[in-house]
Amino acid sequence: MKIKVINPNVTQSMTDKIGVVARMVAAASTEIIAVSPRHGPVSIEGHYDEALSVVGVLDEIRSGEAAGVDAYVLACFGDPGLLAARELATGPVIGIAEAAMHAASVLATGFSVVTMQVRSCIMAEHLTHNYGMAKFCRGIHATDLAVLDLEEPGSDAYRIVLNSCRQALATDRSGSIVMGCAGMSDLCARLQDELDVPVIDGVSAAIKWAEGMVTIGLKTSKKGDLALPIGKLFSGELARFGQQS
Repeated sequence: MKIKVINPNVTQSMTDKIGVVARMVAAASTEIIAVSPRHGPVSIEGHYDEALSVVGVLDEIRSGEAAGVDAYVLACFGDPGLLAARELATGPVIGIAEAAMHAASVLATGFSVVTMQVRSCIMAEHLTHNYGMAKFCRGIHATDLAVLDLEEPGSDAYRIVLNSCRQALATDRSGSIVMGCAGMSDLCARLQDELDVPVIDGVSAAIKWAEGMVTIGLKTSKKGDLALPIGKLFSGELARFGQQS
């Protein structure tokens, strides 16, 4: 099967890292296609960045449908454009925040989210309510790192993330940690060893969830609000999105 992993920002080093993590957990028969959109922000750290990233995400879904992709993973913890992507896609579309929270909810009775900047905590809180995970989420903690700090060789990012995880476990009395950024995906195994609790990387969780649904023949419903977009004209830079059937 083919799974397209879409990093909604345009930082190639992060996309490459996400692709490595995805391939490590994917089945040998699964082809992982890790991409960034042609246009978008270098990182997603607020509602504005997230909104502007969605057009690029949808572009990648459209090209994936033409290429016969079986499932998609949105590799940003905000899950930008998730429902719009599901309208376009035939196969499953999994957001990494949704996947990570569901995984955490079956591994412990309560989880903590460790994310990037303080403003991201509010966005993550919205997601817990949208996904019905608020009853499992015991706290959301910010490292106050910028997303691109994770891409700097020799930075102190790992130590800062580790300390935030320790504080979250102690404060929240939670039993697992959800990583609140796709850029943290390569840190999870090391953090899990040091913390001795499940540390969930949404990229890995989403890949296995997507594989499972494709394997048992499940596709995105095309009834109701996830039916294909209504065909209409778009103007200006969005003209290429018009006339969807």
